[in-house]
Amino acid sequence: MARIYNRTTEKPRRQLLRREMPRAEKILWSKLRGRQMLGYKFRRQFSVQTYVVDFYCAPARLAIEIDGDSHFQKGSPARDDARQAAIESFGIDFLRFRNVEVFEHLE
Repeated sequence: MARIYNRTTEKPRRQLLRREMPRAEKILWSKLRGRQMLGYKFRRQFSVQTYVVDFYCAPARLAIEIDGDSHFQKGSPARDDARQAAIESFGIDFLRFRNVEVFEHLE
């Protein structure tokens, strides 16, 4: 059976994304790390197949994605929808937030 989660082929990409996290992701990570969210452990830049999600909670099977400006350019919504459908096909729930929601309405 092929490995689905955190493939070694995706490791350099995950590491780069961790080093270069946008401000909104850093803010949300500060609230998710260390089991601060109802005791659930979240991982950042977790891969599912060839896709990398911003945050993932394995016990809840929950992926969280923070959408910056690049997600609203031509063609991006269709790619995001296909990516989300592929991830959800593994039984993972998916939450998507915009940067502005993190900045202005984090609670």
